[in-house]
Amino acid sequence: MHKPPDHAYPTHWEADVVLRDGGTARIRPITPDDAQRLVSFYEQVSDESKYYRFFAPYPRLSDRDVHRFTHHDYVDRVGLAATVGGEFIATVRYDRINDQGLPAKDPEDDQAEVAFLVQDAHQGRGVASALLEHIAAVARERGIRRFAAEVLPANSKMIKVFTDAGYTQKRTFEDGVVRLEFDLEPTEQSMAVMRGREQRAEARSVQRLLAPGSVAVIGTGRTPGGVGRSALRNLLDSGFTGRVHAVNHAFPDGMQRLDPEGVPAVRALREIPEPVDLAVIAVPADSVPDVVRDCGEHGVQGLLILSSGYAEAGPEGRERQRAVLRQARSYGMRLIGPNAFGLINTAPDVRLNASLAPQMPGAGHIGLFTQSGAIGIALLSGLHARGPGDGGIAGISAFVSAGNRADVSGNDLLQYWYDDPDTDVVILYLESIGNPRKFARLARRTAAVKPVVVAKGARHNGTAPPGHAVPTVRVPDSTVAALMRQAGVIRVDTVTELIDAGLLLASQPLPAGSRIAILGNSESLALLAYDACLTEGLRPQRPHVLPSAAAPDDFRAALAETLSGDGCDAVVVTAIPWVGEGDTASPGAGEGAALAAALRTAAEAHPEKPVTVVHLAMEDLAKTLAAPAPAPSSGPRAAARPDASAHTDASARPEGPAQAPPPHPPNPATHPRPVVPPGPPPPSAASQAPPAREAEAPAPRRPAPLRIPAYPAAERAVRALAEAVRYAAWRREAAEPGRVPEYDDIQEAAAGADIERLLDRLPPDAPTGRSVPVPTQDAEALLARYGIHTRPVLPAPDPDTAVRAAARLGYPVALKTTAPHLRHRADLGGVRLDIAGEAELRRTYSELTDFLGSPEELRPVVQSMVPRGVDTVIRAAIDPAAGAVLSFGLAGAPSQLLGDIAHRLIPATDREVAEQIRSIRAAPLLFGWRGSQPVDTAALEELLLRVSRLVGDHAEIVGVDLEPVVVAPHGLSVLGATVRLARAPATTDVGPRRLPTY
Repeated sequence: MHKPPDHAYPTHWEADVVLRDGGTARIRPITPDDAQRLVSFYEQVSDESKYYRFFAPYPRLSDRDVHRFTHHDYVDRVGLAATVGGEFIATVRYDRINDQGLPAKDPEDDQAEVAFLVQDAHQGRGVASALLEHIAAVARERGIRRFAAEVLPANSKMIKVFTDAGYTQKRTFEDGVVRLEFDLEPTEQSMAVMRGREQRAEARSVQRLLAPGSVAVIGTGRTPGGVGRSALRNLLDSGFTGRVHAVNHAFPDGMQRLDPEGVPAVRALREIPEPVDLAVIAVPADSVPDVVRDCGEHGVQGLLILSSGYAEAGPEGRERQRAVLRQARSYGMRLIGPNAFGLINTAPDVRLNASLAPQMPGAGHIGLFTQSGAIGIALLSGLHARGPGDGGIAGISAFVSAGNRADVSGNDLLQYWYDDPDTDVVILYLESIGNPRKFARLARRTAAVKPVVVAKGARHNGTAPPGHAVPTVRVPDSTVAALMRQAGVIRVDTVTELIDAGLLLASQPLPAGSRIAILGNSESLALLAYDACLTEGLRPQRPHVLPSAAAPDDFRAALAETLSGDGCDAVVVTAIPWVGEGDTASPGAGEGAALAAALRTAAEAHPEKPVTVVHLAMEDLAKTLAAPAPAPSSGPRAAARPDASAHTDASARPEGPAQAPPPHPPNPATHPRPVVPPGPPPPSAASQAPPAREAEAPAPRRPAPLRIPAYPAAERAVRALAEAVRYAAWRREAAEPGRVPEYDDIQEAAAGADIERLLDRLPPDAPTGRSVPVPTQDAEALLARYGIHTRPVLPAPDPDTAVRAAARLGYPVALKTTAPHLRHRADLGGVRLDIAGEAELRRTYSELTDFLGSPEELRPVVQSMVPRGVDTVIRAAIDPAAGAVLSFGLAGAPSQLLGDIAHRLIPATDREVAEQIRSIRAAPLLFGWRGSQPVDTAALEELLLRVSRLVGDHAEIVGVDLEPVVVAPHGLSVLGATVRLARAPATTDVGPRRLPTY
């Protein structure tokens, strides 16, 4: 095992973490320079905590103790500290020991004794749990596999830290001391515990920002106008229920109140006699560090920096942004921005508008996150136009526009909205994804309980906004899109599509299938909807066209009849102003309201089926449908809303105080009834059934009051409905996930030994992550450990050697060049097939070298022929941002020219690879296109699963390329394979939780 030199300070162990209460702390190795910090920290620890640590009264540390606890070799003796404001709040250390519990002298000893000490004022914040995650990761890196800890029985808090961690444990009691021993290898339970703690902590940190009890606007102008004064005005106009303070060092001496707003005014934050939860900062960038320092010293919990002049301004601004982030985190504060547009919370007990939006949005159940302020304005304006006011179809629960998102990002909001009962649909506009691997994990979990709709700007490499100081992501947009689909994310392309999909999902139940009924009083508009359904892959019925003079009662009767039948899963209603004579004459301005009432009456009797409306020149119809209507007093409309927790794991939701009913209706899309997806499932999922959890859920009820989304174009309505259909199908499949098969012939340990041996050939100072190709024979042997066998290839540097190789392999054979510019290029003559005998081989060899170059340049090889089939390519690669990705396509033009490649995250399940090979556009070639014989897709799926297992089991494998893989009607043949290795990175998404640094 490779180890860095002793005493080298391991910078990669430094990390910022979010604690249980939402505050942050920095974890770092302890150094000799920390002696005074350690002494000061120890003086603030109670006598009881000292007794629990040392099993005896220990009032102060001796000089020898201080030296011992601050001097480490970072291999056998390691100490970590959690700090806030630069001062210690907790420490942890391990010492490597042997089997007798004595200091280890043999580097092969793999056990260590661990001990913690947490300052009393910070106990209960989850500091020890976070330190345990990090010290365990450090120990594994240094070859330690087990921890031992001795704890007094009365120290129940520390015993709980160990027992709740999820590791495999052994517990004994001897001589009045509890001895705990546990393996450090991560388990499914330990990972679940860590992910659960991460979610609760990060959600709590966002909650503290969205629901402050007091807000200080720092940089409030002395005269109306300006960013600070506008933010203060918007905050007051929103009806914020907390306390507000105006801060400006330029206020006149003795000024106590800012008029006409009538809020307390101070020159400095320290003059405010009470705690401040959120500071809105609107001062020049050069003044921000002083403000952040004042906020940290005053105990402010979170910062919203509206100021510009940071990463968007160039390299100097980027360094300024990094510095302010480090400064904020050093005080345990989270930060939105800089260059942020602001945040909004419409909850009735908060009513927070800490943004530059002059109008408070209506309250509802859409959670909205953007990075761009301009897009934030467009989304808020678009939603307001579609359904203004509290309880309207377009109401939001919370809005955050993070600007440069130096700290708080879309990932944090996903953590918060995952179990937020007031948010039923999540809408994200992202211009960059700093951690796609974590985003995919969080989005998949959130999408399992509520829709997540994403539009990604700056989709082309190198076009991320300059303010987003994120790592370079080499993943093409097609791969990001595929990974989003796999995670259940609804990916759209425009702001308009974001709003269209969000409104349907926020107001309608999820459809049971793809059968769409169309009815309306315009044949042309109905046919447009019909064509749009076919384009989106839906199954539309023949449109039911009403007379052009059809009145609201005719619409009501037709919709009621359609919804009551079993032949459709959703209905699209098309409407134009009706005309007629006498009693059927157009009612003029009231026609929209009358039609809206008729449609509501019909729809409320069938709350399990979504209804959407397409209208032309009937704006009053859309407005009436979007607004809340009086709730009925009886019937299915008056039934209570299903509990928001009914479709989520109760153990994953923290308990909290009961909340008053929201003033706006919730969304049934997060509570669909159990349905069987239409059409035949893939072979690997042929017998799926609705999970018990969904089967036991109460039947969905359309929200009271009923709201129906209306669209001015058929294509927009159908596209939104199609997204809901696809999402509903994903939800049903995700509820019964596939499995990662176990294969008896896989030799994981032997493969690991092979990899260690191959990596030993790397120079000791080779950088982590630098990959090297594995020699062909070693690559073939490594693949064989996982049951992946390649066809033998023999070199043919001259005709005689080629003849001997062919005799060894048996005719017929193939003669191929392996020069990089001719590899896999049969179209250039570099591959000659079906060579039946020696004479033909010699003639072909001569033609090849005469036409393409010398044998030294071509590097020809001989390989036996395989059964005819479809040439495919399988790749697995580790991207530093997206993680391990499994790719599949047909070899040659389909993948290289057309980009027809399907991607899945590793580890892939049997269901995922079955869908993967069917998702490429050229998939019909595998299934008997135009009368050809179908190929062995079962063997192909197994090969994909084996490659996924290989890369998933060994982080050192950073690339596998199998090309071509010839899939025949019976079996397949791998004709070429390459493997690349690199030392595993020190930290990955499966490591201890940490905040990102850019």
